[in-house]
Parts: sequence; C-alpha cells; structure tokens
Amino acid sequence: MNQDKYCNGCGVKLQDENVLQEGYTMNLDNDLCQRCFRIKNYGDYQVVTKSNDEYIDILKSVGTTKNLVLYVSDLLNIEEDLTSIRDYIPNKMILVLNKKDVLPKSVKEEKILSYFNQMEIPFEKVIVISTEKNENIDYLLKQIKLYQTSKEVYVVGRTNAGKSTLINKLLKNYSDNVQELTISPLPSTTLNTVRIDINDHLTLIDTPGLVDSGSLVNYIDTSMFKKISPKKEIKPKTYQLRKGQSIIIEDFFRLDYVEGEKNSFTFYVSNDIKVRRIASSKDTLKDLEERSYNVKYEEDLCIYGLGFVKIVNKGKINIYVLPGVSTFLRKSLI
Repeated sequence: MNQDKYCNGCGVKLQDENVLQEGYTMNLDNDLCQRCFRIKNYGDYQVVTKSNDEYIDILKSVGTTKNLVLYVSDLLNIEEDLTSIRDYIPNKMILVLNKKDVLPKSVKEEKILSYFNQMEIPFEKVIVISTEKNENIDYLLKQIKLYQTSKEVYVVGRTNAGKSTLINKLLKNYSDNVQELTISPLPSTTLNTVRIDINDHLTLIDTPGLVDSGSLVNYIDTSMFKKISPKKEIKPKTYQLRKGQSIIIEDFFRLDYVEGEKNSFTFYVSNDIKVRRIASSKDTLKDLEERSYNVKYEEDLCIYGLGFVKIVNKGKINIYVLPGVSTFLRKSLI
C-alpha cells in the first residue's frame, strides 16, 4: 500500500484495505477516497466522527509557524467568541466573513464592517465576502499578498464556514491548478490538512473545520440539515408579538414572549424552514430544554447552526431548544 498518497478532496491518507475506514479507495491510483468521490458525484454524504482534539492539535501546529492565517466565519452563524481561535494561533490573521449572499441585499457591507470594527477584535483585517457571488474575492487576494509572511497561508474555521468553497473559488479565479477540494453542505468534509498551490507565490493549506458541539447540525437528521442551510438570499420573517404569544420553528425551537410591551421579532433563517405563530398556552415543544433571557433594546438571539432573531425592544423571553444547542444574546448585527 502506498503510504504517501493522500486524498485531494479531504486530505486523508488513501488506503485500499478496509472499506469501513476513512481514506478507502478501490484503486490507489485514484486521487479521491471513495467518500469524496461519492460526495462529489452523487451527493452521498457519509458521516465521519473525529474528536476535536485531533483538529486542535492541527491548529496548534499552525500556531508554531509564522504564516498568515485566514479565519473563515459564516455570517449567519458567527461564533459567540471569535477570539477563542487565539488560544491556539497567535499568527497574523484575517477574519473572512463569508456567505454575504444569504443575508438580505439591504444589509450593507459597511454596516457589517462597522459592527466588527467596534468590537476591537484581534485581527489584522476584517473582510466580508461571498464565494457564491464572487464578491470581494479580488480584494481578499490583495490583502493576502499584503499580509502573507511566506508562500504558505493557512485557512481555518468552524465546520461549514465555507473554507473549502473559498479555496475552490480562488483556484478557479487565479490558478491553472485543476485540483478541487470536496465540498458538502454537511460538517466534517475536510478530514486533514490539504495543500493547494494557487500559483508560484501562494499555497493555501486547508484545515479540518472545528466541530462545534453547540451547533444545531449535531442534533438533527442530515436531511433536515440541508433544509436549514440557506442556498439563497434569506427573506426575513417579522412578527409583532404581545406577551402570551409564541413562535415555533419546525420541531426543534420555540420562543415565548413572556413579558414586555408589543415587540418586533425578525427571524433570519433559511427560507425552507417553517416558522409559525401560536398561543403560549399551547404545550407544543415544551418538552425541549427551557432557557430564559432578559432582552435589552436592539439585541439578537442567536441559535447556533440555525441563524438569529433580531428583537427590537426589551422584554423577557423563554425559549425551548434541543439540549446541547448553543444560544446567546448579542448586540444586533443588522
């Protein structure tokens, strides 16, 4: 068995001995493992469970280099603490806010940048992009050239932030290299580091996405995950609620308006998700985990992996959500 060949799609070592183990291929002359081949050609996703410890070790090794790092984050599901990546990587870093195309067109890039610049987060640069619409990719490449310390630039982020999609876009736009990373709307597609030569002056190194245990995607069926991942511009759903009214999202989230004046709740979630209003007296989804929040003026309730709810006025809410899913309040993004 050739010990030195790795899958061009996910970075895992290829092997032809055990069909049940990662990296399996029927022919070691192939460039893709069987899993990546089936994702790419049939959309047939096979879950691979790996511990975050393995991924964190990879991030720590990135931190021992002096290379520039691109930290990719999904604008719809921004982490509660963007600075935690600094626990592992002290390098120069550009924050790349991806998936601008899923937010309403009325949301201006300047407003997003202003929001993050006010946070004084420890990044050399904050850049808003859309790989889907090819937005700001040229500008990103210019900033990479400005800040890179060597030919090698690492790409890191949480699962499903769009790292591999971004690299494929850079390949398509600026390289003659025909290599293409495996992408999927499901988490943990990249399993190891993958080197991609863009040109003589730039090699991107894709890393596995950190699996966030607080993401909703870990607690729902894979078919539902495709439904909660927006594929096009979100059409926000706004509800004027009085206390005693509730909102249901599918069968995994409930919001009760418990106390306060008439209030506006705008849901930024996939258009494919069913959102409906009910009376709080109904018991629907009350078997889920209950949490209470005292909301201030102009705050977002974030449901990690699903999106967020913009709440205009102060008030008290109770929410019911699948146990393990991370929820938190922040100053309104938009």
